Amino acid sequence: MEYRQLGRTDLEASALCLGTMTWGEQNSREEAFAQIDMARAAGVNFIDTAEMYPVPPRAETYSRTEQIIGDYFQARGNRADWILASKVAGPGNGIAHIRGGQLRHDRRNIISALDASLQRLRTDWIDLYQLHWPERSTNFFGQLGYRHVEESFTPLTETLQVLAEQVQAGKIRHIGLSNETPWGAMKFLQLADELGLPRMVSIQNPYNLLNRSFEVGLAEVAIREQCGLLAYSPLAFGMLSGKYENGARPANARITLFSRFSRYTNPQAQAACSRYVALAREHGLDPAQMALAFVTAQPFVTSNILGATSLEQLESNLVSFELRLSEEVLAGIEAIHREQPNPAP
Repeated sequence: MEYRQLGRTDLEASALCLGTMTWGEQNSREEAFAQIDMARAAGVNFIDTAEMYPVPPRAETYSRTEQIIGDYFQARGNRADWILASKVAGPGNGIAHIRGGQLRHDRRNIISALDASLQRLRTDWIDLYQLHWPERSTNFFGQLGYRHVEESFTPLTETLQVLAEQVQAGKIRHIGLSNETPWGAMKFLQLADELGLPRMVSIQNPYNLLNRSFEVGLAEVAIREQCGLLAYSPLAFGMLSGKYENGARPANARITLFSRFSRYTNPQAQAACSRYVALAREHGLDPAQMALAFVTAQPFVTSNILGATSLEQLESNLVSFELRLSEEVLAGIEAIHREQPNPAP
């Protein structure tokens, strides 16, 4: 396993990160424990979660994922061996069960969310605490074009100051962004430098063969500002594994179970996906491993977040780190991307 510097911190995070959003919904506590043990055995030292998980968010399952991770730390006694990341939710539809829907990134909500996460995770500190998505209206979760809305939102300075206080209190070590735009990332970094406050050390956005929009405005920010990408959905909800080819809907698969997950299933995305799967098979590669290896190799990526619902999937995904794509395969990927760029942003 390769380890990469997390921002400008002294933390060295594994190039593969263990994602957790299925735990408590598609995966049981015991299955989650087995996944963590397998990832650790492969050299993974980075685990990412969120107060909102599992996904899809429901009042009945709210916070189960963090609870499972806390149970694991208590059972194994190895909390200090892990870089633990979690997130505070922002405003949105369908999550009124989280703090009564009062989800601004202000002092009251950040402190309330953080303290509750620490209790569930059974730990005194979180290594990386992230804003799950912006409080303001902007283009994220599949929206490419920016549409300006005059609105009131918590000043970014206030949000940053509250997070800084939590760092000083020892509750969190470092802070990061998620589903953020170039403007948001640079504004937070500017304020940190001007006011002497903690810098954002990472940005967790979607990045995969069907959605390379991160490359347009954020890749340069990630490299120049040492605020690297934690890439989520590297397999586009499993589409790039090939298991949904020709309209297949495997039992218990995420897209089969939850019709709301339509981000990567539009006709253009399916057509591009079929070409990537065919390219992998043409070169004797596992389609999922090819897609993952492409993401992990990008110079702006700090860590590639793996999600799996079975140990077989996780084992195969972990092996992807050993794969180095040939120039011929990379040329094939670029050819498809030129003809069908970002069909599923």
